[in-house]
Amino acid sequence: MRLQGKISEWNDARGFGFVQPNGGGERCFVHIRAFAARDRRPVLGDVITYDVQADAQGRRNAVAVRFALARDGGRPAARTAVRGAGPDRLPRTAIALVFLAGLIAVAMWQHWPTWVPGAYLGLSVVTFAWYWYDKSAAQNDRQRTPESTLQGLALLGGWPGALMAQAMLRHKNRKAAFQQVFWAAVVINIVALGGLIRDGRFFG
Repeated sequence: MRLQGKISEWNDARGFGFVQPNGGGERCFVHIRAFAARDRRPVLGDVITYDVQADAQGRRNAVAVRFALARDGGRPAARTAVRGAGPDRLPRTAIALVFLAGLIAVAMWQHWPTWVPGAYLGLSVVTFAWYWYDKSAAQNDRQRTPESTLQGLALLGGWPGALMAQAMLRHKNRKAAFQQVFWAAVVINIVALGGLIRDGRFFG
């Protein structure tokens, strides 16, 4: 008999947790690989439907798991349709390339130290690589990269690489909370760069 319950514990880094059936009863172990669809990661409190299967040690495991409700309370199909509607209209790659090209051009014109554009280029490559690794980890149930790491790299100057990764890999580009922190990091980085230019501390 198929059951419905709520995820009562969830460790996203390790990809497993426990589901408590509605109406009471023994909770079941649930692993990310048991979800029939991988359109999003489970979170604490998600309502799911599942079958129960005992492992070799007799422990109850949830299998053939499906989301019963979307995070906004609607049906999953409706949520998927809204989430996937339309392309990402923000020209992320263009913004990144224009900034990097402009930084290189101005550095050459103003005779800035070559480490300025070099640092942005290097950090962008590193940041793109971390996004690629995190995307791969999400698809293959490996340990994820903390969002604080991705945001920290953007703050240090890797945000052009992050923009290109978000556009090319379609990763973290539609998560509203992540994007709010990301763009705040971009603004802080640009303001800091402007302050260094104004003071002439490294550009004299």
